[in-house]
Amino acid sequence: MPVGTYGAVRTVSPDEVKATGAKIILGNTYHLLLRPGHDLIQRRGGLHRFMRWDGAILTDSGGFQVFSLAKFRRVGDDAVSFRSHLDGSEIVLTPEKSVEIQEALGSDIAMCFDECIAHDVDRAYAQAATERTHRWARRCKEAHRREDQALFGICQGGLFADMRRASAETLAEMDFPGYGIGGLSIGEEKARMYELLEHSTAALPATKPRYLMGVGSPEDLVEGVARGVDMFDCVLATRIARNGALFTPTGRLNVKNAACREDEGPIEDGCDCYACRGFSLAYLHHLYRVEETFGLRLATIHNLRFLARFMVRMREAIVQGTFERFRKDFLASYRMTNQEVRHEQKAKWLASHQEATET
Repeated sequence: MPVGTYGAVRTVSPDEVKATGAKIILGNTYHLLLRPGHDLIQRRGGLHRFMRWDGAILTDSGGFQVFSLAKFRRVGDDAVSFRSHLDGSEIVLTPEKSVEIQEALGSDIAMCFDECIAHDVDRAYAQAATERTHRWARRCKEAHRREDQALFGICQGGLFADMRRASAETLAEMDFPGYGIGGLSIGEEKARMYELLEHSTAALPATKPRYLMGVGSPEDLVEGVARGVDMFDCVLATRIARNGALFTPTGRLNVKNAACREDEGPIEDGCDCYACRGFSLAYLHHLYRVEETFGLRLATIHNLRFLARFMVRMREAIVQGTFERFRKDFLASYRMTNQEVRHEQKAKWLASHQEATET
């Protein structure tokens, strides 16, 4: 799911997003609450009409901001008090308020309010936060009224395998139409994330969608699907595009590199996106060098289309019974340099310790 934090996917129009093959996008409850306000969006017919998107929309609950805006918050069993990162005004967010905002936005999928915890908290705090997430999930379910909106629960549990499984079991018993898996890929090593993910998905019903929140790099998508995940979201595709990084089947390509200066080929041979159909790497390199925003659009379109095609290919491989071969071949050819891994880990750390905006 491409991310439209403020009701728009960065640098591209709704029609361009649709052309990449995306059928659902994500909006941010916390940021839309602050600007322009859920009441205003409701008066204008809901988020679909407001942003002119006729596909599906998933809204997060604001729970990640409980984590990412740590220095501005106070967490209690009943509510979370924030200081707005914009003007310092106090905001009180409860499970009921989160549901109210998402119902006003009119998203197709709403998420329960949860507490996402840092990867380095001790077991006692992780246990308390996870139990609080469960209580908040029950309150969200009781408050939810819109029959045309699916409410997903969110599993937590920190970096504790037994707690992960227990959280998934508890949420599964509440019988939500789908389940988010939160609190992963926030600083832990990838191998550890994959291990913990298995404990979550093992306890969730296979007949309902399982959504790994905040994960979007190709190698994580294929490993997530291998562990039973159906849905993903992340700002990665649009964020790295703005820095000149492009997804390809063999790894990321930096279009700013001198090697692209005279390359008349497309970003990716065989890609059917608007950027690859009509423009060369040399042209894209030029646009970045002169800081022309059209270059950001083309790179974003390609990255979003790459991920959409990638998901289609995985789905087809599952149907054909060849997914393990697909996974093995992809991981053998796709490489991230150590510098890219460090950059991605640093970006996630910054996002989790500053305001969670797509900057």
